[in-house]
Amino acid sequence: MATKPVVIKFFAPVIDATVNALMNAIDQKMKQGIRDFIILISSPGGSVIHGLSTYNYLKGLPATITTHNFGSVDSIGIVLYCAGSRRLSVPQARFLLHGVNAQFRGNQNLEEKQLEERLKGLRIDIENIAKVIAANTGKSVKDVTNAMLERTTLNPEEAQSWGLVHEIKSQLFEAGSEVISIQFQQPQKP
Repeated sequence: MATKPVVIKFFAPVIDATVNALMNAIDQKMKQGIRDFIILISSPGGSVIHGLSTYNYLKGLPATITTHNFGSVDSIGIVLYCAGSRRLSVPQARFLLHGVNAQFRGNQNLEEKQLEERLKGLRIDIENIAKVIAANTGKSVKDVTNAMLERTTLNPEEAQSWGLVHEIKSQLFEAGSEVISIQFQQPQKP
């Protein structure tokens, strides 16, 4: 009798704590012999480095990964979503592609070389994100980059015509499946 895939509900931003929880959950289940996972994703996005690293980790696993948008997959969340060899979406969902930004602290002073370094980093981040999406959709890197710069929002049907979504379906997983939940809790203020 085949075992059901383990379901991981990722309802969180793509940040250090949440992607580490995701990778740790998968590591633990793989130690138990599980090789089939469904990752339900609804994420506002987050950190480029954490999204790209998690994508590469998931793509490199000796496991079957299915991703399923169950709400909104935005920004670097799309890169995480692309890790699925099978990508699903509920009918009432969205996908938001946009460029990358740099954050500056307070009255931070930067010299010309530091600004050039920051700009080069942004361009490489955009290129890497576009390469991942292009590799998983059949779109060109240029088309994906343009969509990012235009801040493109896709509904599930548009995402399917893009090659991002393979199937639109409401059912998330089979009854009786093990579900692991990863959520982000804002720290309580004293």
